[in-house]
Formats: sequence, structure tokens, C-alpha cells
Amino acid sequence: MDDKDIQLEKTLEKLREITSRNLRRVADDIWGTVKSAEELANRHLSGKQEEASDDELISAFTQPTNNGDMRDAVLEKQLEALEKLSKNEMKAFSDKLWDEYPPTDIEKTAPAAKTETAPKAEEEAKEEPEEKLEDILSELHSYIGLDGIKTEVDNLVNMVRVHQMRKAHDLPTVDMSLHMVFSGNPGTGKTMIARVMARIYKCLGILSKGQLVEVDRSGLVAGYVGQTAGKTMEVVNKALGGVLFIDEAYALTYHKEGNDFGQEAVDTLLKAMEDHRDDLVVIVAGYDGLMDEFITSNPGLESRFNRYLHFADYTTEEMMDIFKLRCKQGGYQLDEDAEDEVLDFINAQNTDPITFGNARGIRNLFEQVLIAQSNRIIKETEAGVEMTREKLMQLSAEDITEAAKMAEATRRKDMREDDELTKLLKQLKQSASKPEDGPDGEGEAE
Repeated sequence: MDDKDIQLEKTLEKLREITSRNLRRVADDIWGTVKSAEELANRHLSGKQEEASDDELISAFTQPTNNGDMRDAVLEKQLEALEKLSKNEMKAFSDKLWDEYPPTDIEKTAPAAKTETAPKAEEEAKEEPEEKLEDILSELHSYIGLDGIKTEVDNLVNMVRVHQMRKAHDLPTVDMSLHMVFSGNPGTGKTMIARVMARIYKCLGILSKGQLVEVDRSGLVAGYVGQTAGKTMEVVNKALGGVLFIDEAYALTYHKEGNDFGQEAVDTLLKAMEDHRDDLVVIVAGYDGLMDEFITSNPGLESRFNRYLHFADYTTEEMMDIFKLRCKQGGYQLDEDAEDEVLDFINAQNTDPITFGNARGIRNLFEQVLIAQSNRIIKETEAGVEMTREKLMQLSAEDITEAAKMAEATRRKDMREDDELTKLLKQLKQSASKPEDGPDGEGEAE
């Protein structure tokens, strides 16, 4: 008998003991024939005698009665059935568990064998292997587009490495600010690069953990006096050892009127950046222009954020490459005669990089194409066409054209709704600008 069978037998034995005890208690309640137990309970409630001992109670509940033989026979049958079910289920589960995670020592797998050092050992076992800087940079350069960003990141990495070399040789060094400002339209890869920077800083030894914590204004600002500082610090504490990425950061200082607590969040953030400057990097991101206004709105922000990365919009060719990459990752094959249709689809939809969303817009287009393909496949299946692996992978020119029609219909509907809203707002504005009627029902004289 191997270690697995020994452990399984022990578990089954314990399970049988617990099940037997619980079934017997239930049976006693159902059969209601244990008179001696009732007498003991009555004596205890009346206070005439001392409380019955555990041995007396056990003896009373297990003494045979008129129906005892029948009860015990039923219990044995129940236990036998439960044991068979439990053994089958536990053996299947045990085989799966041991096959996927073969332990090297049976004692280490038993819950009772855990020691005070076990949690530490488990935590160390879960630690991921250290990444290599060369691997991360290679991954960065494999991304489509982002040529300017790749150059800036390479420059920053080289500066940090030389900075560390000079410190190792006791040479004077200039203080470096590793906090960054990302500016650009939606879908240009800002969050993705922020995550890469967290990993790079971890490899360089600048950050202890290298995690990315992403928030926006709502994650930092509270609605009542005195709550914003605490809310901001909760986020900061979660980001310690990594990168705090604040998307649409300009919203913190964009609203100046009323009881706005965005400035309190900024002040708390600046203090945290100073207190934890050795193990916290903050990256703020948002639209061009608005991010410039945000940084210049506070002298503290200007002094801490002096490294700017601009994320340019993707070109049509780059978006086409992103579409092909999504096809490859999803297990789809784009027909050669469908590529021109995809380019036309992209150009028709990408009238505004902000509303289209660059790579985000390509993701939406890809999903629309998959809907069109699914509709075509179901029609062909209902018509008796046999579906093969190749047909399920195929994205045809027909799919692209149909997706473009659906997208255009949606766009026109949105435009009609926008026109109706604009018209309604114009009417409201005109009504508000009319002079109020006088007492005689006519407009007031000028």
C-alpha cells in the first residue's frame, strides 16, 4: 500500500466515524424509542438529580429497544451506501490531486503536519521566477508601433543602469525622477507600457515588488470632508513596491468650483511620493494638453514629474497589423481578398482617433467581424453545409462587408440620436432666453 492509499484509508476511517455518529443521532430523533434518554433528560430538567454523565447519555442512546434492531439494520445499510459513495468520490479526487501535484513527502501534505514555518515555505514556493531585463525589453520591442515609446524606454533604462554603476564606484550622481507623464489618445497603449515599466523597475532593483495599481479620480477622491486623504493613502499603500498608475489624472484638478476634494488628493499624493520615494513610482496619464495643464497647476507636480512620454495614434497600417494579430491569437484565418475590405472598414470607422480608440477600436471591429462570421456559419449550417475546422477559422470578405454594414447602421443611429439631443438642447436654450411675460400676458417692454 503506497502513501496515497494510506492517506486515503485514514481519511475514510475518520469520515465513517463522523458519519456514523451523526446518522445515529438523527435516527434516535426519528425513531423516538429511546426511553432511558428521555428519563435522563426529565431528571435533569426537574433538578432532582445531578446532571447525567457523558457515559450515561451514550449508553442510554445506544441501548437496544423494541425497534433497536431495525434501526441498527437501517443505519448499517445507510453507512454502507455512504461509504461506497464517499470512497469512490474521494479516490477519484485523490488520484486527480496526486497526479497534478505529486508530493515528495506524505507528512508535508497532511494538514496536521503543518508547522509555523509552513506558511513561509508555501509563500516561497509560490514566488514567480525573477524576470530578466533583456526578456522584458525584447517583449516591448515586439509590440506593434510605439516606436517613439520604445526609444524613450531604452534611453531611460540606460540612464538608470549607468546611474547605478556610478553609485557602485562612489562617483557623484544626479537625482533622477522616475515618475512619468503619459499623454495621448485612448487605445494607444499607455496602461500596457505602465505595466512594462513596473516590471523593468523591479528588474533594475528600483522597486521591491513591481505590481501595477491602476486608479482614476473616483479611486482617490471621496465625497465628504476628511475622507479623501484616507482614501488616497489606501491606494498608495496598495501600490507600495510598485507603480501607481492614475488614468485621466487631469480630472483631479479640472474642477475648481464647489466642494471639490481633488486638490486634497494631489497634496496627499505628493507627500506620499516624498515619503516613499525609494519604493514607489507614480505614472499619470491622460489626453494631450489636459495633462500639461494638470502638471503646471501645482509646483509640486512640476518638480516631481519631468519625464514625458507621448503616445502617438496608430497608423492605418499598424492597425491592420493589430487586426491580423488578433486573428492569429484567436485562431482565425483572414482571406487574402478580405484584407482590402478590412482596410476600408478601418478607414470608414476611424474618423476620430479619440472616439474610435486606436487599438481599442480595432478590438471592437474584430468583435463585429466575429458576429458577422457567426451569423454566416449558422445560416450555412441550417442550409445543410458541413462545418470543418478550416471553415470555422475562416474570416471572409463577406464577413467584413456585413460587419461594416452593421457598424454603419449603428453609427447613423447614434448620429440621429445626437442630432435629436442637440435640437432639444437648442430649444431649451431658446426658451430660457425669451423675456418673461408681463402682467398682461405680453413680453416686457425694452
